[in-house]
Amino acid sequence: MFFKRDILFKLETELETKEAILITGMRQVGKTTTLNHLFGLIKSENKALLDLENPLHRKVFEEENFDAVWNNLRQFNIINTEKAYIFLDEIQNLPKVSSVVKYLYDHWKVKFFLTGSSSYYLKNLFPESLAGRKIVFEIFPLTFSEFLRFKEREKETYIGFSQKAQMKNRIAYEQSIPYYKEYIQFGGFPAVVLEKKEERKRVLLQEIFTSYFEKDAKNLADFREMSKLRDIILLLTSRIGQRLEISKLASELSVSRETVYNYLAFLEKTYFISLLPKFSESIDRQAAGGKKLYFCDGGIAGTLGRLSDGQLFEQSVFQNLRQNHLLNFYSKEGKSEIDFVVDKKTALEVKVTAGRNDIENLQRRAKSLGLTERYIVSLNYDSHQEVILATDF
Repeated sequence: MFFKRDILFKLETELETKEAILITGMRQVGKTTTLNHLFGLIKSENKALLDLENPLHRKVFEEENFDAVWNNLRQFNIINTEKAYIFLDEIQNLPKVSSVVKYLYDHWKVKFFLTGSSSYYLKNLFPESLAGRKIVFEIFPLTFSEFLRFKEREKETYIGFSQKAQMKNRIAYEQSIPYYKEYIQFGGFPAVVLEKKEERKRVLLQEIFTSYFEKDAKNLADFREMSKLRDIILLLTSRIGQRLEISKLASELSVSRETVYNYLAFLEKTYFISLLPKFSESIDRQAAGGKKLYFCDGGIAGTLGRLSDGQLFEQSVFQNLRQNHLLNFYSKEGKSEIDFVVDKKTALEVKVTAGRNDIENLQRRAKSLGLTERYIVSLNYDSHQEVILATDF
């Protein structure tokens, strides 16, 4: 069964635009499924979907004379006398494909849809060769509303934070909370969500990590000691929701600070981690401050290390926010005081149970920063008007 992702609406509006559509994200987040869905929506018969993990499909584009590529595409019933639609899956398997895409885009009437597993590779490969010719879409593991859709338990959702806070419902909460607890524990990778057996979920999560490390990391990274990359991943697991201390990480790994920065940059650009800057009106101060860490998915994090319930819950809230919002955090004198500053106007503090003191403290901190909205995101039910239930994301 096909389950629609929220991003599909945006992608479907790009079917007949001129620019190449580049869909990127971590492995196993649903890029190929999305590509197949878009392929099925194209009414023209002059279309082809090629998997660049297949050596025969890669050979189509391995021509010194790029015009000769059309002769190869003819084997897939593609002609160049009318608009062609070419879908390429896993483009990181053919480094030179961007030059072919650029040439065909510039000289013929052709629409490209491309997927690739690593932004580290794609964002370095494509900026120059396809500048002004592409639109990039990022796909992440499921949000909770998408998670419910995959469980065929979709419920009414509210767009704004104020609506979420005002429209709380005890019955809806009780129906949804068992699913949210599963979401916290096993995350949002589609195959994991659809798997019914818990032991199989764990096996799939281990396989996703192995695939990332053995394929993306080893194939794309240029590190002398891959074991150090593995070690830093394991060290980072216990630091989810915390500000990173680069010097401490460097000391524990017995490497330089620069090496730690290189590892973090790679992990972030391959979607394995996200680093949130501190909220500040000054761009320079944002860049200079220590950043707060989250993983790509709570299920992966739980597979790699032991996390507290609070860490896993905060990770899940991050996963619900990252797709559609600009995220920062705020701290004063090294102590984290606001978990998420959303779109530079809304303060969100994450608590398993919302206390009155939590609400009052957040009100005071948000007001001092000029943030117009502030809410506690709670796992447990709370009827207070400034509390949003996690189940309503």
